[in-house]
Amino acid sequence: MKKLRDVVLASIFQRRAVKVFEPVEISEEILQQILNAACHAPSSFNMQPYRFYWVANAKRKSAVAKLCLGQTPAETASALVVAVADIGSLAATSRSQLEWMRSRSEFSEAKIRDYERTAKLGRILFMPGPFGIFGVVKWAVFRLLNLWKTVGMPPVFRQDLFKWATKSTSLACENLMIAAEALGLDTCPMEGFDGRRLSRFLELSARYHEIVMVIAIGKRSHAYVEPPQWRRPLNATVTIL
Repeated sequence: MKKLRDVVLASIFQRRAVKVFEPVEISEEILQQILNAACHAPSSFNMQPYRFYWVANAKRKSAVAKLCLGQTPAETASALVVAVADIGSLAATSRSQLEWMRSRSEFSEAKIRDYERTAKLGRILFMPGPFGIFGVVKWAVFRLLNLWKTVGMPPVFRQDLFKWATKSTSLACENLMIAAEALGLDTCPMEGFDGRRLSRFLELSARYHEIVMVIAIGKRSHAYVEPPQWRRPLNATVTIL
């Protein structure tokens, strides 16, 4: 357990945004481990509202690198991972989880019915409706409730849904980068890209998908000189109450 803890902490503290990579082959086994780690990140209601596009084919990788504004990490990486917030998968995900629960003996009928109710409530809360009409109604209801009761505001509009999904996607991206570090690879998360053209290249729907970041993965170049790392001191970042 201590060894595992030390590996995890070392991966967190050693991870850096590497700017230049050397070409290396990433095995199918390591690819699966990295992506599995990403998909084991926590997400709200366990809805996992994201998709990952692993781009390793030389021609496609070159095209995506150009859409990442020709940045050196993108041009030299062994693979590029496009992380996408996906709000169109929510209903299918809840159905899949329900089927999985029904196939497991650990879940009683009461537990399954409870999840069905929660999933149904989630669909109602998260559904903006045509032209955002349901979102407006829900926003008004929750604002009125908040006048006399402590309540949270669910993501009632489509842009709120994307913001909600982006949080879970970002958690998954961090898992992905830490896993890559633990497996001897380096990463560089990038926010510089032509979102409209990259979405078109990946055949994404603007209604359901939004690109959060592109992560370059590979092995850092021996010629790459890593600058010293600076972080704000804890007392400038953390407030203990």
